[in-house]
Amino acid sequence: MRLVIAQMKHETNTFSPVPTPLARFERGAGPLLEGAAVRAAFKDTGTAIGAFIDLAELAGAEAVYPVAGNAAPSAPVDTAAYEAMAGRIVDAVARGCDAVLLDLHGAMVTRAHDDGEGELLARIRRVAPGVPIGVALDMHTNLFPAMGELATVIAGYQTYPHVDMYETGARAARPILSLLNNKARPTMCFGHRPMLPHVMRQSSLDSPNREIQARAKEMERDGALAATFFVGFPHADIPYAGSSAVVVTDGDAGRARALCDELLDMAWQAREQFVYRVEPLEQSLRRASGLGAGSARPVVLLDHYDNCASGGTMDTMAVLGGILDAGLEDAAAFAICDPQAVAQMTSAGIGARVTLSLGGKMAMPALGLKGRPREVTGTVRRICAGLYRNEGPMARGEQADMGPSAVLDTGKVEIAVISRHVEPHDIASFRALGIEPEKKRYLMLKSRVHWRAGLGPLAAAVIECAGEGVCTSDYSTLKFSRLRRPVYPLDPA
Repeated sequence: MRLVIAQMKHETNTFSPVPTPLARFERGAGPLLEGAAVRAAFKDTGTAIGAFIDLAELAGAEAVYPVAGNAAPSAPVDTAAYEAMAGRIVDAVARGCDAVLLDLHGAMVTRAHDDGEGELLARIRRVAPGVPIGVALDMHTNLFPAMGELATVIAGYQTYPHVDMYETGARAARPILSLLNNKARPTMCFGHRPMLPHVMRQSSLDSPNREIQARAKEMERDGALAATFFVGFPHADIPYAGSSAVVVTDGDAGRARALCDELLDMAWQAREQFVYRVEPLEQSLRRASGLGAGSARPVVLLDHYDNCASGGTMDTMAVLGGILDAGLEDAAAFAICDPQAVAQMTSAGIGARVTLSLGGKMAMPALGLKGRPREVTGTVRRICAGLYRNEGPMARGEQADMGPSAVLDTGKVEIAVISRHVEPHDIASFRALGIEPEKKRYLMLKSRVHWRAGLGPLAAAVIECAGEGVCTSDYSTLKFSRLRRPVYPLDPA
């Protein structure tokens, strides 16, 4: 048995100004992973491709690893980057295999293709029309028909924060292996509902997604090979942005259709609960000031308009500036992505007193915003290379790379300044910088939901701060021109 196992992941924010070249899919100083380096990087990790590796070895299969690339969300993927990765995968399939297992995202837009995943599947089908294809997808998939029509099995994350990446890889791969062993006949149905759930209301820890995902898991316990409800990724001006569902059964198309529609109907009936109401930043910071006094655990301040895991620049200063102006003490902020500032701090050295024009380096034309840096003075406390391994539960064991990084201490706030986009969903991101988040009174995080995976238990309270950025929760500031309409809540239900 010969399996082609590959990863090509990107969540595309079409409003983001952050470019997406091939280098963004790399980690550390090395090139894009391929061959034995893929196995070495992902074996024994809590990732979908890690599950593929384990199941392939358990089955005694020969595995071929043409590429593994995973880039932080940003603007549409450069054509050269897409062709480099997709070309390696298609070439490996063309050389012959019994099945293909793909760790994809599901919301990849490229400079040439609205549906990066569907285009990849179409190319695979042209060289190997009958090969079984199992695909593991993120919960934020924007499912185009090509994905549902061309894949054999699709399974998506059932948790947000995404702490079930490994399990999802297994859910995508096992039906394919059963098919190869003549033990199952995967039959798949998919569908959509015209809704754009706000990301801040998508967590599977909260209603209504909690109940929808619980029902999907129940379907699998009752015999479905895979059942997935995708909340979708709303910051993409493409036709199929929004919610969808996929159910795979063993040869029963009618049941797959009925279960898929059930998940979609649950979501549609709860559509009003997926709408997020924004609180003005000034009001949020006033509440934070009152909550921080006397708290034994940190108050978390979410700068959710500038979350790099949704394509933010990670350099807007509105929320951090508000914290500094409010005089909040004993705080840590993760993070401002500003390679220029890191270089200045590195040149000055640990212990040096520096004044930086921090953040605000990137304009956001899609929102009509210019970058607004802020002058900040402090002491350089730490300098590091920025590599660490996630402790979990999300992406356990996977290497993360925030690039050359440093900590600026203003006396009241320790500011993490990094060179590559990394979201703080793992406590190791702080430890790599020598910051002990559990001992702080306040934590400012450029995150929306993923922080709850590794840092959630630390929080005494959570304040959601509406700053600036292309991850805005205010849909009225996003100019949708290509999205299918009508769609809720942009249009009446």
